[in-house]
Amino acid sequence: MKRIKRLLVLQHLEIEGPGLFEQFAEERNLVIEIIRLDKKDNLPKTKEGDLILIMGGPMGVKDIGGEKYSWLKLEIDFIRKALQNKRPIIGVCLGAQLIASAAGGDVEILKYGYPPKELPEIGWSQIFIDKSNSDFKAIFEDPFYVLHWHGDRILLPNKAVLIASSARCKEQFFRIGDYAYGLQFHIETTVAMINKWIKEDKEFVFKGLGSNGQEILREENETYSDKTFLKRKLLISKLFELLDN
Repeated sequence: MKRIKRLLVLQHLEIEGPGLFEQFAEERNLVIEIIRLDKKDNLPKTKEGDLILIMGGPMGVKDIGGEKYSWLKLEIDFIRKALQNKRPIIGVCLGAQLIASAAGGDVEILKYGYPPKELPEIGWSQIFIDKSNSDFKAIFEDPFYVLHWHGDRILLPNKAVLIASSARCKEQFFRIGDYAYGLQFHIETTVAMINKWIKEDKEFVFKGLGSNGQEILREENETYSDKTFLKRKLLISKLFELLDN
């Protein structure tokens, strides 16, 4: 495989952009191409030296084939072909769910409590590495807090290798082969991005955290966003390193 030269970003709505991934790519003088599928941009033709980054969004795997997000069917076919061709891929949140689905997995609504009830995982919490995974061991030596913003959990395909989990959702970080990584959590966010999510996605916030959810998230954002910046960027760097050889 040729060295990574181009970052292809599949973006599904305005507020969920590549964030720190874009900053990292710019620092390495990569060509960055953002494909806005919600605006009917055509999916790109991939070639050696491309890294595909699939961002998040409120739509889901269960929407594939529906009229509201008709482009999802084209996207899942694109991902399936990219996996077959061993193109490097990173999926974040929805992106991780689409990668898992394209590889034979699925999703289901995330439930919590006894008896279990539908409850999104929103906010900053720690993720824990699977002890057998050595590639990311150094990053997880100290507690690693990340941002969660999802209402589904991934049902991993048999070929997937689990890397890390949270207390509420097992399938947080995984790989498929040596070319695809899925992250259910968000490492790409900036302070400004999160504040915009808190404001514009308030119904989802209320569903996950109650009527004072926005205040909770603003406080967590102040506590963790800057504090975790270097570690999140280190994880991005490690993902690029593993996919760039």
